[in-house]
Order: sequence, then C-alpha cells, then structure tokens
Amino acid sequence: MKLRFKILSGFFALALMLALAGVWSIYELNTIGTSAHDMLKDNYQSVHAANTMLEALEREDSGILLLMLGKWEEGRRILDSGDSLFWSGFDIAQHNLTIPGEKRYIDIIREKYNNFKQVWEKPIVSTYKERNVDWYFENIHADFLAVKSAINDLRHINSETMYRTATSIKDRSNRAVMPGIIAITAALVFGSLFNFFINYYVVNPLLRINRALREYLQEGQPLDIEIETNDELKELSNLLNALSARAD
Repeated sequence: MKLRFKILSGFFALALMLALAGVWSIYELNTIGTSAHDMLKDNYQSVHAANTMLEALEREDSGILLLMLGKWEEGRRILDSGDSLFWSGFDIAQHNLTIPGEKRYIDIIREKYNNFKQVWEKPIVSTYKERNVDWYFENIHADFLAVKSAINDLRHINSETMYRTATSIKDRSNRAVMPGIIAITAALVFGSLFNFFINYYVVNPLLRINRALREYLQEGQPLDIEIETNDELKELSNLLNALSARAD
C-alpha cells in the first residue's frame, strides 16, 4: 500500500465519521424542530381558543349584571359581542382536535354554553329578574361556572400535552446530541490508532533510515536498512542500500 494512500485513507475515514455524525445530528434536530412546532402550535391554538371563550364568558356575565341593573341597551350589546367572541373561539377549538378524546370536551362545552345562553336570552329587564340577586345565583351563576369549568378542562388537557411535548423534545434533543458524542469519542479513538500507525509506518522507518545514514556517514558502518513496509519508504531504503553497495 502506497504511503500517500495510507495517510489519505486515515484522514478520509476520520472525515467520514464526523460527516455522518453531523448529518445524523442535523436530521434529528430538524425532525425535532418540525414535529415540536406542529404539536405546540396545535396545542397553543386550543389554549388560546379556550382563553378566548373564557374572556367571552366574563363579558357575558358583565352584560347580564347590566341587564339586572336595568341597562338593557348596554347589557345586550355586551352580551351580543361576548356571544360572537365565544363562538369564534369555539370554532377554532372544534377544528383543532389533536388530542384523543378532545371532541368530548368540545361537545360538553357546547352543551353547557347552550344551557347558559338559553337563560340570559330571555327577557331580564322589567321582569322579576331585574335586581334579583337570588335569581342570578340560582339560575345564571351555576350555569356560568359549569361552562367555565368545561372550558378550563379543555385548556388543562392541552396545557398538559404541551408540557409532555416539551419533555419529549428535551429527551429527543438529548438523543440528537448522542451522534456528536459518539463522533467525538470515535474520533479520539481513531485519532489514537491513526497516530500509532503513522508512527509505525512512517515516523519509525524514517528514524531508522536517518540513524543508519548517520552511522554510515559518521562512523563508516555498512549501510543495511531494513524496512518492513511495502511502500515508498521501502523503495527508498532499497535505493540507499544499493547506492551504498555501489559506493563501497
């Protein structure tokens, strides 16, 4: 095997290991980034939709209280805007079902909200309901809390899923680092072996040639260089031996 090929093959093997480890790490990190973005995006949309519905409920509760105070126009305006806001959030949530069993939570929210809405849709101003706190707590507040609880359940399962996703991303990122660690370890091991073979096939033969030439020139000892490798250094030693024999 030629000396140049020996050296180049060592560097090529080292570069190949590092390249494969780099490609592997890039692939893993890219996969993690894509999947994490999609999962977190879906869960975030559901959490945001739940927050929108909760905000809408708070508005509607304020509108009901205004109606109970006899402020019909302002109360109805707030109720209508709250109802519109609620359904916009609900529409996002029901079209973003990414968790097993999530549809059941959506159905419960729809049912609870419709029950809540049926109560405040009926006239309140100029009826016995106006300024009737007992009626509010007996008929409105319980339904309000039921809808709020159902929405919080939806938000909770999506928040938990986001947490599990974050934990999964952390575990996968740790695995993505492993190729780099393996590559570094392999590079150190291979570098040590490569250094050994360079010393064995290149450095030691050169030292032997130098020592033999020095003894020949300084002490006049016969030049007899023995190189075990079958490469340019072997050829050089043979030429030097032949030159020495001719000179003698």
